[in-house]
Amino acid sequence: MRTLARWARAEWGELYATVRGPLLRRRWRAVPLALAAVCLTAALHFVHNRSWGYDFVQDVGAVRAADPLWLALLRTPLSLFVPALDLPVWGALAQILFVFGIAEICLGRWRTLTLAYAATLAGTLYARVGIWLGPDSPLGLPASDAHVVDTGPSAAVVGLAVFLGWRYGARVTAGAVIAAMVVEVLAKENLAGREHLAAIAAMLAVCGLSAARRRHARNREHTDSGLPPLGP
Repeated sequence: MRTLARWARAEWGELYATVRGPLLRRRWRAVPLALAAVCLTAALHFVHNRSWGYDFVQDVGAVRAADPLWLALLRTPLSLFVPALDLPVWGALAQILFVFGIAEICLGRWRTLTLAYAATLAGTLYARVGIWLGPDSPLGLPASDAHVVDTGPSAAVVGLAVFLGWRYGARVTAGAVIAAMVVEVLAKENLAGREHLAAIAAMLAVCGLSAARRRHARNREHTDSGLPPLGP
């Protein structure tokens, strides 16, 4: 048990310490973005399941690779909050509240939104590239996927989870999320799984750029102090 506790502290200690204070002081007021995302997702799901609202949600928030790019980009802001109709919505809401809430406290509201949309957009753009490559390419997709609706909030949740794991030292957790998405693609080849991997690739690229920028800043400070540059 002590070994497990030490591992948990090493894995999640920094993340826990960052989140605990704001939650204790402000409680739900610490995560207004996450709460708004949950409410909007629940509202869109409710409307989407009604005969009078299905077409409306499709028109404002359903993104497909067959759509013109300008229309897909126009629908992207709301597409982030349109959950899949064939999956339990409560699972999606719990994931959004948990991951968006942690990200909002750790990264700030606007950075969380930026990363969430970057992950979603990565999946959306990958679908178009994959269909252009065709099913014969390892990264390609069948033409029928052009008419499948994008993943919605799940790509953003996966991308944020990987970024938080890398940023706050929870590398095993981030690795587990990546491994789970790879297994998903291997077990059930579909557009959603591929878009999750595209979102992860985008977040890993952001992580790499962030690490390179911080390393460059450290080297610059070290050089300005008259010392030789630090190694990689």
